Amino acid sequence: MFGVGLHFSMKDLLSVRAIAVPGAIVQIAVATALGVGLGHLLGWSIGAGIVFGLALSVASTVVLLRAMQERRLIETERGRIAVGWLIVEDLATVLALVLLPALAPMLKNGLQAGDLQALAVPVALTLGKVAAFIALMLIIGRRVIPWVLHYVAHTGSRELFRLSVLAIALGSAYAASTLFDVSFALGAFFAGMMMAESELSQRAASETLPLRDAFAVLFFVSVGMLFDPMIVVREPLPVLATLAIILFGKSIAAFLIVRLFRYSTGTALTISASLAQIGEFSFILAGLGVSLALLPERGRDLILAGAILSILINPLFFALLDRWLAKSAAKTTPAGDVVVPEAAREPLPVTALTNHVVLVGYGRVGRSVTAAGMNVGPLLIVESDEVNVAQARAEGREAILGNAADPDVLAACNLAAARYLLVAVPDAFEGGQITEQARALNPGLPIVARAHSEEEIAHLKKHGASEVIMGEHEIARAMLAMVAARAA
Repeated sequence: MFGVGLHFSMKDLLSVRAIAVPGAIVQIAVATALGVGLGHLLGWSIGAGIVFGLALSVASTVVLLRAMQERRLIETERGRIAVGWLIVEDLATVLALVLLPALAPMLKNGLQAGDLQALAVPVALTLGKVAAFIALMLIIGRRVIPWVLHYVAHTGSRELFRLSVLAIALGSAYAASTLFDVSFALGAFFAGMMMAESELSQRAASETLPLRDAFAVLFFVSVGMLFDPMIVVREPLPVLATLAIILFGKSIAAFLIVRLFRYSTGTALTISASLAQIGEFSFILAGLGVSLALLPERGRDLILAGAILSILINPLFFALLDRWLAKSAAKTTPAGDVVVPEAAREPLPVTALTNHVVLVGYGRVGRSVTAAGMNVGPLLIVESDEVNVAQARAEGREAILGNAADPDVLAACNLAAARYLLVAVPDAFEGGQITEQARALNPGLPIVARAHSEEEIAHLKKHGASEVIMGEHEIARAMLAMVAARAA
């Protein structure tokens, strides 16, 4: 939730609000109704069906953003609509997480006479606490959190900055839970939102990425421990029905909504494929539903099965979409106008540099290469991390955002006219893919790569590297050179 808040962009949401807000709300309503219908067939209460349907309605942030980034669609209209749609889903889910505990008695027992008046007080109290917390974060947090980050950054201590980011995230979550009876998730989300107001938000995202990855791994491990794989064997029809709601019910609803707003078929199919999966929010909703005795454990098992299967199948949807877009030839309208189909991936412009050095990887080794002060001529950096690319561009260097193992990215480097290729990525397997493709594009190109072992050296040379540098070898040579110099 902290990571979602850190990447939350109200500007992006407002730019596509005309379609993202009504589209997401209608799609959530359709998915929830389908979930209630399936729950009724399974003999569940209306409350269980609502929780079940809500869990099936919200897509995974991680899966959607990864698919958009791989196709370089984040900055396109299709990407902005998909991300804005996802933001609305996330906000609706956060609201559901807040209201479910207050609404649980009514959802479990059904609405009785006089219940509305009795229910109004706890719901109003819950919404009031949430409003007070949001107001506190918007008024005080928006000023205090960026100020703290800037103050800590000026100390020059990377470790202190990382600890401060962690303390702000956990502190906000704890305060939200203890002082306002709001969920940890909502507190962490708003901490990320307020941190995004700071100019140091990219650095905060970069510094906390290992921690967020670690927590994400633990989260999904715990989800895996809860999942009962035998449900696929015991109840294949409910699993297939759950999967059908995720893959087709949501997707068809999204497709029709986008087309209703007069967007192209390519855009509608992209949004549909993006939303044809569920993930982390669904797990949280299912866990809360079970803890409140609203959702039976059988429902949680179905949600987990649907999430795992839909995440596995989702890349196939995108592969079919890519193939469909690629085969859609330009058409001519009766008026004679040429309609150019949308590209499966946004094309990368080829660099205008010639006789240049291509540096793949702008981490510690890559920065050391550029900081060495050697006059290597024109330099082109290829890096998959957005923060590192932004830093390289801020330093006045030309940089391409993407994975150099992607043929489209290598093609944009103009390797046929390059003078050197320096592969500074730490992963030898990825480095081998890069060198092999680069060697095919320019057989005479000198390629220098890095390795961590003798096996990696052999692997990289096998795939076309001209020279391979191993850190331990260079350290040994430097130590021997110092000894020889002193002996002389």
